[in-house]
Amino acid sequence: MELESALLVLGFFAFCGGLIDAAVGGGGLVQVPALLHALPQYSMATVFGTNKLAVLAGNAFSIFSYVSRIRIVWKLMFPTMISAFLFAFLGAFSVSHVPKELMEYVVFAVLVLMAVYTFTKKDLGRVHSSLECGLKQIWLGVFFGGLIGFYDGVFGPGSGSFLLFVFVKVFGFDFLNASASAKLVNLGTFSAALLFFIPSGHVLWAIGGVVAVCNIAGSLTGAFLALRYGSGFIRIFFLILLVFLIGRMGITLFSSMTT
Repeated sequence: MELESALLVLGFFAFCGGLIDAAVGGGGLVQVPALLHALPQYSMATVFGTNKLAVLAGNAFSIFSYVSRIRIVWKLMFPTMISAFLFAFLGAFSVSHVPKELMEYVVFAVLVLMAVYTFTKKDLGRVHSSLECGLKQIWLGVFFGGLIGFYDGVFGPGSGSFLLFVFVKVFGFDFLNASASAKLVNLGTFSAALLFFIPSGHVLWAIGGVVAVCNIAGSLTGAFLALRYGSGFIRIFFLILLVFLIGRMGITLFSSMTT
């Protein structure tokens, strides 16, 4: 009975995580803590591996919803996805050599800047620019895909939100197109992570399957809401997520400083 209750709670948080992930990224902020609480007997690597299985499934289903309705700039997306995939795999291997404490402070500062910039720029991401995808844009995609992919492999929280912001600010996408594009890049980073976790035996397939089904249901709901209400809805959702992430990381950092 305890296992059934735990799976029910996990399923609820997986649904919420999938919904958030499909709209603006950052669903791991909801899903990973729930998995950590429900699976205290397993290592962090096993929790992360199981989570990646679920979010990969949810991400793939939400992409189908977006691709049928959004015009994807494939000339930009393919090199960005490949770069993110390779560097996410490299990041997973480099995790023991990167000081997470330093990264937490850097990420916290970047999140604050992103939130302030998005809040003050009222028109940011409301209009989709007709992007001429030349060599410069492709190299920028490779650079940011690699940078955020490596971060996702090493640390992870907020990577989808970083991608969303990059597609809006750097490439001139509206929030709806940026959200769809970020999902495609995350497909590469999640796949790379699983290539590291699966051979290491760090995936709980039965639990991961249940969480994946709930994550898929949430992802389809999130994609529907994003497509139904458009960029204005995603912008507000994005700002709410940033505030939540900043608050959560700020409490963690402050607590570590005072102990």
